[in-house]
Amino acid sequence: MKNTGLLFLFLILSSCSSDDNLPLNGDTGGQTTFLGEVVWAKNYGGTGEDTGQEVISTSDGGYVILGYSNSMDGDLVGKTTDVNDYWLIKLDADGNLQWSKTYGGSKDDRGQSVVQTSDNGFAIVGYAMSDDGDGSNNEGFHDNWILKLDVSGNIEWERSFGFSGHDHSYDVVQTADGGFFFVGFLDITASQGAGGAAKGDLLTRHGVGEFWGTKLDAEGNLQWRRYFGGTNNDRAYGVTQTDDGGFVMTGSSESEDFDISNGKGSYDYWAVKITGSGDLVWESSFGGAGIDKAYDVTKTNDNAYVLVGNTFSTDLDVSKNNGESDVWLVKIDDNGELLWEKTFGGTQFDAAQSVVQASDGGFLIAGNSKSADLDADTNAGENDFWIIKTDGQGELIWQHTYGGTAIEFGFDAIETTTGGIVFVGETASQDFPNLENKGATDLVVLKIE
Repeated sequence: MKNTGLLFLFLILSSCSSDDNLPLNGDTGGQTTFLGEVVWAKNYGGTGEDTGQEVISTSDGGYVILGYSNSMDGDLVGKTTDVNDYWLIKLDADGNLQWSKTYGGSKDDRGQSVVQTSDNGFAIVGYAMSDDGDGSNNEGFHDNWILKLDVSGNIEWERSFGFSGHDHSYDVVQTADGGFFFVGFLDITASQGAGGAAKGDLLTRHGVGEFWGTKLDAEGNLQWRRYFGGTNNDRAYGVTQTDDGGFVMTGSSESEDFDISNGKGSYDYWAVKITGSGDLVWESSFGGAGIDKAYDVTKTNDNAYVLVGNTFSTDLDVSKNNGESDVWLVKIDDNGELLWEKTFGGTQFDAAQSVVQASDGGFLIAGNSKSADLDADTNAGENDFWIIKTDGQGELIWQHTYGGTAIEFGFDAIETTTGGIVFVGETASQDFPNLENKGATDLVVLKIE
């Protein structure tokens, strides 16, 4: 790692923008100019594969990033197995590493989502195969695995939930009662119908995967869990709490039966609202005839919801497609009705992984782009990190790419209290501007003003 400075700004801006005096969508018609100035850039990892999946601001003004790593050297010195462990790192406000912790056992364990808890500790979720080391139980293949940590990252308790198949969790929130709710998917065929409240005689005809939500109390005790889906592959990737104490889960659905009432074709965005006790309120599908997958959801200031992911469709709910896969931003109301939708991309593969509402009411989207035309004006090679900023109606204000000649995947971005952006992802590039690659892939953090 090197300190940022004028050389760094020159390199990163030169590699990522064709004309920094123009709006990055290539349209000078009133769009806000965004220079994309990187205040600092850091990479962490060892000689193996290292990734960051989610970043949050912490109460002390710093940041925590959750991902996973199979390295045993570099920033992972002391890790004793070359398999994936959950990896949590704590940074100060300037991106300096304060501490690094791994959690797992002798098998594949992958961290996905982190929240800071009301006691200033953390809760982390993902999916894990280990029943040794830090893991006390595994029912087969991957199970949902949640850990409660103190403010220094020490384990207070851990719990595993799963059956004999592949059961994954991807997103977690702390609830108003101090407990936790996390979502992912359940291999309902392997569980033989277990994993939720009884749903009738046709229960075991559900197959492949179901949206799965699990509610715990503050001590990690199971309070309830529910699953929703049809006979094909349905997976929840994101969740947000609602103003009435319920939850909206979002992800993708391949089904057109059972809980899915209005499938559009192939995979669709699927949003499910449930009460605070897990009862279904409504469900809605959005998409076209192609593959559409939602990876995140955020509640808006007007009690609506914005979903983001990617679309291959060119019809039905998708009004435009620039080529191959585009980022697709969808806003729905509290009844699950479509309010508006926007696509962003070029003629190559473009996708988004996260969305948050910014302080100005617009939306900040994190993902990756392989395009170098239309909405994405530059590409350094393969996939690049891609950050998109829209207004409150989903209209593009600015966008920017960062990367080297190999593959970058962007997973999350947040707005800082000063209006900056912290972006996290992974890179395989040996020539990412001003970073010295440590291994196969590195966790990368960018602070952008």
